[in-house]
Amino acid sequence: MDHNNDENLHRVQITARGAKAAIEVDGQRMDPGALSGYTVTHRAGEPPQVVLFSTDGVESAFEGLARLAVADMPDPGPAAAVFLADIDAEELERAALARPDLGTGPHSLTLAMLTQLGEWARGV
Repeated sequence: MDHNNDENLHRVQITARGAKAAIEVDGQRMDPGALSGYTVTHRAGEPPQVVLFSTDGVESAFEGLARLAVADMPDPGPAAAVFLADIDAEELERAALARPDLGTGPHSLTLAMLTQLGEWARGV
């Protein structure tokens, strides 16, 4: 296959939100009911390849290589886990109790701790 021939390449944009994704090929949105899934692979020196899996009985109008524009936020879980593992519980409690915005209502200490953790995460 000629990877340098732009005629073989298509512009693909995938916007994934949770279990759903909006997919556009060459600026035309694909019918979500026509697809059962997709994969994206990319090997060094080659254009990305997108494989669209069509729903049974539905014809697909796309095959081939793709240029890819992906708007995807990285999973914050692993970074948050590392951040939280380094928190000293005693230091967090002391900082939260010393906050000038600590309230007296239900869950005030929890809110103060979450606010303090957010500030530490932002380097404040």
